[in-house]
Amino acid sequence: MSLESLKRNSGLDKLLTAVEKETAPIDKKSFVDERFWKPELDKTGNGYAVIRFLPAPDNEDMPWSKVWSHAFQGPTGQWYIENSLTTMNGKDPVSEANTLLWNTGNEPDKELARKRKRKLNYYSNILVVSDPKHPEQEGKVKLFKYGKKIFDKLMEAMQPQFEDESPVNPFDFWKGANFKLKIRKVDGYWNYDKSEFEKPSAVIDGDDKKLEELWHQQYSLAEFTSATNFKSYDELKERFDRVIAGTTTVGNAADLTETAPAPSVDSDTAPSVSSDTTSSDDDGENAMSYFEKLAQE
Repeated sequence: MSLESLKRNSGLDKLLTAVEKETAPIDKKSFVDERFWKPELDKTGNGYAVIRFLPAPDNEDMPWSKVWSHAFQGPTGQWYIENSLTTMNGKDPVSEANTLLWNTGNEPDKELARKRKRKLNYYSNILVVSDPKHPEQEGKVKLFKYGKKIFDKLMEAMQPQFEDESPVNPFDFWKGANFKLKIRKVDGYWNYDKSEFEKPSAVIDGDDKKLEELWHQQYSLAEFTSATNFKSYDELKERFDRVIAGTTTVGNAADLTETAPAPSVDSDTAPSVSSDTTSSDDDGENAMSYFEKLAQE
């Protein structure tokens, strides 16, 4: 910039405009990740939408990403909301602490372990086919975060239990099927039992040119299991100690596991803990409610 340009732009208006932007109240909506789509309930407490699960993004192998996380409130009133290192088959301080609690055999300890159990979420790309609550979303590619109940529906489509049912790849552009998402409130939780797939049909009538354009609009799923989305063991241990007791004790995985040979209480093989992933209709939605509650506090 020349001195002459500086002279021409030496007025207060530009500076005052910048100050106004700096001091403006923070818009909470700015924290919403616009890549994601989430269904909404109507006034009756039900929800309905039609979505289409899309294939793996370009240069990625799987059409979903699977993430374990913990979300609970400690006795100090603080929240622990972190991705679990068990997602990447690593040692996680909360899972190890839960194992120690479970191994005591005391019911109060086991109940506390259940309250701190892992939550399972999946991420996929979807095409919003019909959304009565937000028709402006229709025809758009979005990310969809969902729990085990919906994932089970996907698995049932690919591996039907009865001989008169043909397997369907719900993520296929040409031979997949739209998913009718039907939500009810049952005991305070979102229930997806009535959700179902339509008959197989091609997306956009199988127009390969348009499908390729749609495919390249999809978002990467690899980022959800990237190491950058996970804190180190010591960082998680420090946070966990602060939440449960207001203390800080940094250690390593061996410190906690020497006296805990039994499988983690978060493991699918732990006795009486199959509820780890099925205690409610959708642990993904329950975990989401934790985040929303935290944001409001």
